[in-house]
Formats: sequence, C-alpha cells, structure tokens
Amino acid sequence: MNARPPLSLPTKLLYAVGSVANAVKMRGLSTFLMIFYNQVVGLPPQTVTFVLMVALVFDAIVDPTVGQISDNFKSRLGRRHPFMYAAALPVSIAFFMLWNPPQGLSDGQLVAYLLACLLTVRLFDTFFELPHSTLAPELAKSYNERTSLISLRMLFAVIGGLGMTILAYQVFLKENPDGSGGVLARDGYLAYSATAAILIFTCIIVSTVGTQSQIPYLRSPPTRKITFKAMATEVAATLNNRAFVVATLSGMFIAVAAGARGGMELYFGLYFWELTQAQLAGLVTVSVIGSTIGVSLAPRVARRLGKKHGALAMFISALLVGVSPIVLRLFGLMPPNGTGLLYVLLVIETLINTALAAGTGVLLVSMTADVIEDAEVKTGRRSEGLLMSADNLFKKMVSGVGVFIAGAVLAFVKFPESAKRGQVDPEIIHNLGLIYIPTVFVLYGLGIVALSAFNIDKAKHEDNLRRLAELADEAGIDEEAGAVPGTAGGAAPLSVKA
Repeated sequence: MNARPPLSLPTKLLYAVGSVANAVKMRGLSTFLMIFYNQVVGLPPQTVTFVLMVALVFDAIVDPTVGQISDNFKSRLGRRHPFMYAAALPVSIAFFMLWNPPQGLSDGQLVAYLLACLLTVRLFDTFFELPHSTLAPELAKSYNERTSLISLRMLFAVIGGLGMTILAYQVFLKENPDGSGGVLARDGYLAYSATAAILIFTCIIVSTVGTQSQIPYLRSPPTRKITFKAMATEVAATLNNRAFVVATLSGMFIAVAAGARGGMELYFGLYFWELTQAQLAGLVTVSVIGSTIGVSLAPRVARRLGKKHGALAMFISALLVGVSPIVLRLFGLMPPNGTGLLYVLLVIETLINTALAAGTGVLLVSMTADVIEDAEVKTGRRSEGLLMSADNLFKKMVSGVGVFIAGAVLAFVKFPESAKRGQVDPEIIHNLGLIYIPTVFVLYGLGIVALSAFNIDKAKHEDNLRRLAELADEAGIDEEAGAVPGTAGGAAPLSVKA
C-alpha cells in the first residue's frame, strides 16, 4: 500500500458534494412527503406514518448487513466504491416515482405503491450514503482534521438540501397570487421530483468518481472465511462500546425529536404562523445562511471547547432558541400573524437556531467517527461500516417514531384534511403548539443528558491513534493497510472475503 499524500482541496470538495444526494432526499421526505400523501393525495396521516415505520423495519435488516459486507468487501474498486456506483440509478428513479403515483389508485394500492418506492429509496440510499459516510474517518484521521472534513461535507448537505427546498417553494411548487398552486397542488411535484432525481444521480456519480483516486490509500481487508456465528460475535463485540452507546442514544433522541418536528414543519408554517410560501422560502434561505455559519464555526468550537462540551453548549442553546417563538405565542406575547414584525422575529430565530443546530450536528457526527479508533483498540477490527450503519440504523428507526408522533399529534388535535391557511379552528392551532412544546423539550432533553456521558476527548483519541500505530509497528504491518492483530478485547481480526 502506498503512502498517502496530503488530502487535496479538490478531493475534499468532490467527497463533500456527495452529501447533496442524501440531503435532497432527506429534505424532500421530511418536508413534503407527509403533506403530499395526506393533503394532496388524500391518505390519512396515520397511514403515511405506518408505511414509514414499515420501511424502517426494512432498514433494520439492510443497514447493518450493508455495513458489515462493505467493511469486508474485496474488489479492484476497494470496499466502498462498488456500492456507491450501484446506488446512483435505482435511488434516483425510485425518488422520482415516489412523487408521481398513478392516478385512480385505491387507498390500498396507494399504500402498496408508497411502500415499494420507499423501500427502494431506503435500500439504495444505504448503498451510497453508508459507504460514503464511512470514507470520512479513513480520509481524515486527526481529531481536528476530521471535524473540518465533516464540516465541509455538511456544508454541501445544507446548501444542496435547503437549496432544493427553496427551488421547490419558489419555482416547482410556487404559490400563485390567487392562492392556487403551491405545495397543495399535485402538478408541481413532477418537475420537482425530476430535477431532484437528476441532482441525486449527478452528485452520487461525481463524488464516487472524484474519490476513486483515494482507493489505493484506503484499507483493504485480509481474506478469510467466517461463519454467521463468528460474524454475530464480532458485531456484538464491536458495538459493545460505551462511547458508541452514548453517542447512539443521544442521536436517537435527537432523531425522534427531529422527525416529529420535520413532520409538522409545514403545518406550523402554513397554519400556525399563516406564512405565505414566499415567506417560507425566505426562511429556508435564512436557514442556508445560518447552517453555513454553524458548520463553519463547528471546527473552531471543537478546538476551543472540545467536541463534547462544544456540542452540549450549542445543543442547549439551539433548543431554547428553537421553541421560544411558539412558547411566546402560547402566552400571547408574539405579534399577530400577517405582520412584518412577526416575520422579522421568525427570521432571527431561524438564523440563530439553524446555526446552532448545524454546528451541533457537525460535532455529533465527528464524535461518532472518533469511536471507530476506540473500538479498533478494544476489538482489533476496523469496522467503520458496521459502526456507522448501526448508528444510522438506530437513528432511522426512531426518526420514524418521530414522524409517527407527528401523525399522532395531528390526528389527536383533529387537524382537518384539505385545510386552508387562516381557516383552521384556533383551538386546534393552540392545541398543536401546546402538545409540541413538551414533546420536543423531553426528547431533546434526553439527548442532552445522554451526550453528557460521552468519554472520548482529544487526548483519548490521540492516545488511541498512538496505540494503534505502536501495535502495527510491533506486528510489522502498515497500520493503514488493515486491522491490527491481537489487540485488547478481541482475538486476531478476521475479514470476510466477498
């Protein structure tokens, strides 16, 4: 294996652009899927959330399987890139079809169609997103360099995901002056989904081709045969790591809260605040600015406070800022809907909240990546794919719970179908905010409590790197080339021959 040259800026950018594909998909599903299949297509919200839950059960099988296989896959294109190439076309086509169900289907047929599209999107999104995310710890090993690379990756995700949402509001799903059109009109979703599908395909291909030059410097697993029982034992040993458990628990609570918030985001914008789509697009634009500030500040916060304390500080601040407008409205302290002052206050809240939330997200991802070396020290196996897939799996599972909570809340307050802005019963609107606040506080609060127990700081991470290098030197191997044999906590590492 050749010595790795310094990671160039073009390679970093080409790697980061891949995050746009997942961001476009995630923003589309979290922002528009519920309102599209509920208010536009006509399925009950409980039905939509049930389908999402079924898709997440499917993820429970797919994610760890893809993670474990990609960790041990051998090919001339390395461990990760074959999966990334395989994902591009199927995930793009499935995403397009998701927003264009045939006319005249019964509710049962619509549910089957929605489920088929979602399962395909989930499967092939995992084929790309999981291997792509596991490249970051291999490309950047140092404590601060890793945060910087992940920050760049999330910056592209913010620009791509929120940028596509702005285009949806302002171009594809634009509301007409007479109030027609918009997100409640089916016609605009054709152009939206086609553009998004092309963007997803392009970003996957560009990022995969752009990082292919790094394959000679990435790890190649040694050849061996393994039984299912031995693989299960290795999985259990790898995941039995305090830092991983803590990071995953924190991420799970955050994912539940984010899923609930995302499922009701448009309902609050259109009906709670009675904003126009142009105003909603303006808030999304502000979100891009705020998120860009947040991901840019995250590496500096990590250097100054450390990842854990920096994440806690930004996390708590984001929670307090994010719920403040709704709390003030419930107490009658916000300006009336339709006033300029209300919109200015929402713009300020959005800017600050998204900056803090994006910075927190960068630090949380970087903290999870630091678990990889800690687990390798304990088990003797390099398992980026397994750890990342397990982390993503738990988050996906509970994010579905969050969307389910959103659907349950809407059903509980008896939110009407085909609702018009400004014409929903004020008591329903008040109850929506009244239930939302304690739900978000409890879920995010549990995430904060879990995060406080994370135990990997810069000193421990650097010590893990030192120990791995020493063990590699003692064994007479290149530490970059494969797992370290005979390390504490496990037998000599093995890898699957694909």
